[in-house]
Amino acid sequence: MLKFPVSDPVVIFDYDPQWPQHFKKIRHDLKNVFTSWAERIDHIGSTSVPGLAAKNIIDIQITVSNLENPEFKNFLEKIPERSPEYSLRPYNRDELTGLEEHHPGLRKRYLKLQGPEISANIHIRQVGNINQRYALLFVAFLRANPAQREIYSVLKQRLAKLFPKSIEGYLYIKDPLMDLLYLQAEAWALESDWHI
Repeated sequence: MLKFPVSDPVVIFDYDPQWPQHFKKIRHDLKNVFTSWAERIDHIGSTSVPGLAAKNIIDIQITVSNLENPEFKNFLEKIPERSPEYSLRPYNRDELTGLEEHHPGLRKRYLKLQGPEISANIHIRQVGNINQRYALLFVAFLRANPAQREIYSVLKQRLAKLFPKSIEGYLYIKDPLMDLLYLQAEAWALESDWHI
């Protein structure tokens, strides 16, 4: 039997209408931090989908033109010095079932905001990469498809019951199921002519 490390409790909350307001406040701050580096700053993840249950953590995507730009890398490394509420984490890529681990379209950087009232995961991805599109398409698909949104809510609530003290266990099941949903989202994007 698989054993997963213990983490902070995994708790799924009913949708909170304050989540978009939290995002707007954080986005305002991020615009000041990232100045001209950010091409766009989007509210992504479950807290961005009205009616969807979620962990009480705001997910944000910052889109930049080139993650490998040496000047940008230097700028990013110094963010915690200038803005100590943000910590740069070692995560540097996403996973997508069916793509090799080191696929260049899955690269990212990751900042964590741990505030007294709200926390945020800030994913920094390159424009045009698969993972940048994935995050935006996933949100659009769930907003447009109430049945899929409800299925995803139930899935997360049940996984939190199965893995109440292990985020790794929770994600071990959730991530590949998200990839299944993503394939449906890509089909929906073709049918509906959705684009970024």
